[in-house]
Amino acid sequence: MAEFTAKDVMKLREQTGAGMMDCKRALVDADGDMEKAADLLRERGIAKAAKRASKIAAEGVVYAYVAGKTGVLIEVNCESDFVAKGDKFHEIVEAVAKHVACVKPATVEELLASDMNGKTVETYVQEQTAVIGEKLSVRRFTVYESAGFVETYIHMGGTMGVMLDFEGEENEATKELAHNVALHTAFSKPQYMKADEVSAETLEKEKAIMKQEVLNEGKPEAIAEKIVLGKIKKFYEENCLLDQKFVKDDKITIAQLIADTAKKSPVALKSFCFYVMGQGLEKKSEDLSEEVAKQVDAMKK
Repeated sequence: MAEFTAKDVMKLREQTGAGMMDCKRALVDADGDMEKAADLLRERGIAKAAKRASKIAAEGVVYAYVAGKTGVLIEVNCESDFVAKGDKFHEIVEAVAKHVACVKPATVEELLASDMNGKTVETYVQEQTAVIGEKLSVRRFTVYESAGFVETYIHMGGTMGVMLDFEGEENEATKELAHNVALHTAFSKPQYMKADEVSAETLEKEKAIMKQEVLNEGKPEAIAEKIVLGKIKKFYEENCLLDQKFVKDDKITIAQLIADTAKKSPVALKSFCFYVMGQGLEKKSEDLSEEVAKQVDAMKK
């Protein structure tokens, strides 16, 4: 068997875009022949997946998976809405979510490098990219290992997802509470759970903006300070989950809603997270002629 070096593996990876372990296996199977190894990667569908590396995966779904006291909220992206709605894509997302719940990786990088039935998750995703014909990307995930119970809510087939970690026993009363808080979170999209989570830097920035707004309205400096205090209270009410008015009953806050349920059965909200699918991602907008021209240029290289 011909020998090859780590530099050969890196070179093959740069050429094909395949994962390190896939490149290494291909070089072993090809007796160190770089060209043959590249062909093997193409035959295995891995290099085909790499061709889509320049594409932007800005569609996809947010998906929730709960196994016992472990909850996972994950966003996986693809290129088109058509694929995002397909059964095969959802099978892939579910498989990755279950794997996350099992190995509990700390980062996406750690997830992609982890072993999934004898191959890395990165390889699995690349193989599925080849099957589906679109770039797939695991964008982010959150894992909760609850001492109580986890509640999830997925909106409109995966356009948004919420996950909550509650302390306490899961029963009829607490489950109804959890469902209501999940729906409220999806509607109100809070940035923090409580006021003391707002950083001093954020608070000072908000105060400065509010004060300038009040001064621009012609209010005196002394009065402006008092008005800003009121506005800060409003800021907390709008951005902190526990301080928000319950969407179904604006006479009570979420904190009060939880406290009322706790009188029947001890319960407390420990953590929450929500993902809006594609938030912050730019969709690629090119007309057909530009796309064709780019493909022609790529073929010439």
